[in-house]
Amino acid sequence: MPRHNDKILKEVLQEMMDKYEYKDKLYQSKIRKFWLEVMGTSINQYTTTLNLKGKKLFIAIESASLRQELSFGKEKLKDALNREIGEEYIEEVIIR
Repeated sequence: MPRHNDKILKEVLQEMMDKYEYKDKLYQSKIRKFWLEVMGTSINQYTTTLNLKGKKLFIAIESASLRQELSFGKEKLKDALNREIGEEYIEEVIIR
């Protein structure tokens, strides 16, 4: 007989992540892994920073030409990252 406060484990974990603000840290690690897998080592070696602050992703690139090239595909990159983390979390990608 289920009690009135029974919840699915997924719901409990989601509530805990929201309450203790673990979501940013979890998404940050997923983004780093995705960046290395999809962009490869050649682009990764020019990447100095990948920081998720709020719902904005800041990417620092050393190479000016690569930075410009990536800035043309920011929306596509944002969509791919949101698919990877499983929700529409990232609102803006800022490449510096």
